[in-house]
Amino acid sequence: MIIIKNAQQIEKMRKSCALVKQAHELLAQTIAPDITTRELDETVAKFLKSKGAKASFKNYRGFPKSICVSINEEIVHGIPGTRRLRDGDIVSIDVGAYFGGFHGDAARTYAVGQVAPAALELIEVTEQSFFAGMKYARAGHFLHEISAAIQEYAQSRGFGVIEDYVGHGVGADLHEDPEIPNFKQKKRGPKLRAGMTLAIEPMISIGSHEIVILNDEWTAVTKDGSLAAHYEDTILITHGEPEILTL
Repeated sequence: MIIIKNAQQIEKMRKSCALVKQAHELLAQTIAPDITTRELDETVAKFLKSKGAKASFKNYRGFPKSICVSINEEIVHGIPGTRRLRDGDIVSIDVGAYFGGFHGDAARTYAVGQVAPAALELIEVTEQSFFAGMKYARAGHFLHEISAAIQEYAQSRGFGVIEDYVGHGVGADLHEDPEIPNFKQKKRGPKLRAGMTLAIEPMISIGSHEIVILNDEWTAVTKDGSLAAHYEDTILITHGEPEILTL
């Protein structure tokens, strides 16, 4: 069930989301060729601990690390380890923070060093598909208007939309109802109401939308090996413009 937050709960959400935003700002300063994905994980874990927060993903359904780090053809749920970033890579990082009883959640795709123009376009289209959806993230609209707008924008730019993973409600639990697809649905979905907090997260590829799960049972990659990008923010539905809590 969708949880409608009161003013006190929403303020707690703002605080957890602010920590996610700060973690991404720290990552943007840290990411560089030759750094390991484990070092990025440790950087975020140390930061959240210093603020009295916990990493939402650590041990969630068995996930072993604090953040998800997915490189190039990896879409989501990449496990940090000894792999080093290389010049020309793109890296998608998903961060969740649990603070004051509530979760914030956001993902970004970063360019590492000098990146090919097609990869930069992918990153830009993935982000802008999120904002295309935000035009409908208002009280009185329907949830799947956001979904349709994301797909329409991405495909209008010639990119594929990953369909196996969706956005979600977020709050006291990391994943709450409703699920939020990034592609058009036959039904309108629930009507949006002020006070809803949602994690909207387009995952876009240069090629096929089909995926494969690697042997670690977590990391999802594009079936054709094409580049993929991920952009996510936690938003608050209001009576006017949505408030993007992690931006």
